[in-house]
Amino acid sequence: MNMTDSSKSQPLLLMVAGAKGAVGSTLAVVVAAMSQRPESILPSLTTAEMLSDLLPSKPVHMVGWDLNDRTLLECIKTHGVLAKDLWEPYESKLDQVQINIPPKASLDLLGQVERLKQDILAFKTQYPHAKSVLINLLPAAPTRDLNQFADLSQLYSKLAPEDLPDLPYIIAAILAGVPIVNFTPNQVEIPVVIKEAIKQGVPISGRDGKTGQTYLKVVLASALQARNLIVDGWYSLNILGNQDGKNLMDPNRAAGKLSNKTDILDDIMGYKVGERYGVSSHKVQIDYYPPRGDAKEAWDVIDFLGVFGLPMSMRLNLQVRDSVLAAPLVLDLARWMIVLQMAGRSGPVPELAFYYKKPVGHEPPLTFQDQVAVLRELRLWCHERILKDREQEAAGSRHT
Repeated sequence: MNMTDSSKSQPLLLMVAGAKGAVGSTLAVVVAAMSQRPESILPSLTTAEMLSDLLPSKPVHMVGWDLNDRTLLECIKTHGVLAKDLWEPYESKLDQVQINIPPKASLDLLGQVERLKQDILAFKTQYPHAKSVLINLLPAAPTRDLNQFADLSQLYSKLAPEDLPDLPYIIAAILAGVPIVNFTPNQVEIPVVIKEAIKQGVPISGRDGKTGQTYLKVVLASALQARNLIVDGWYSLNILGNQDGKNLMDPNRAAGKLSNKTDILDDIMGYKVGERYGVSSHKVQIDYYPPRGDAKEAWDVIDFLGVFGLPMSMRLNLQVRDSVLAAPLVLDLARWMIVLQMAGRSGPVPELAFYYKKPVGHEPPLTFQDQVAVLRELRLWCHERILKDREQEAAGSRHT
């Protein structure tokens, strides 16, 4: 299938909440490089080949919001994720990225939504031919049960925006018809939000991007499950020194991420790990360790049982750059959301479980094998839908 001339040149616009954080600022460099030297970025994208005939690789633009009053370039330098020679060629482009100040804390939820919707519509006016995606990269927030709200008006009247700072961005994007990537552990996909997303024809994907340790946990757990080897215990330790690590030292903020990291193992194995001990033997620990910065290190101790219940064990040591792993996945997800919206999809997309620790939607695939297979099926479904729509459009134009 060949893209039409208009789709070949149609830009992608990323609207990033938390644009100056470690992941957001790394993403800004990736976006700049993607527009000028796509060959330096495309090999790191899972969508490079998968969506090549549905979506152009460039141009890509980025805008967003952040409370930090330093410039984006200053934030890139401070986070220290990328060496100077990697971002310096794009310095002028990075200096032009528009990042707005978030709504005032004094505004109520409705006021913040209206202000952010104005921002979104203004961004769309600046890039009139672009297809937009909202990227949520805000810090982990305390967990809240928001399932009781029946509609947006009830949510506006009873919820303070500080209870879940992501929510105004999510609602504003949906009302503006912009699809959403929720890369955070924050549970923004509450029933009222999903209902509105379906009503507005907006796809929404999340939750909690799966970058390093949890990605490999899914791979190894799937392999053990396929061999009928019983996981008797799994201990995971993470140390990192970026702002995300510091933020997660608050137990209330860490609760959602820790839950996402632990639930996934029981889901894959089909039983509660440690059940025979009467307590979970799957432990996950996150520690803020400033010397590491964005260079996260993770250790895993995996105890499992073979025939006759004989014990065996393995060790895994992972040394990665958290934001370097995350940024390409964010761009991948943005590309997926545009294609899904083009194909007429709305609401949660559980088929994107490959990218998330806690995929939202009905019956997401659990094992690594299933996640990869479902992702390929999703691509075929999008391909068929978009091709059919384009053929109908071409037939309609011929008749007129």
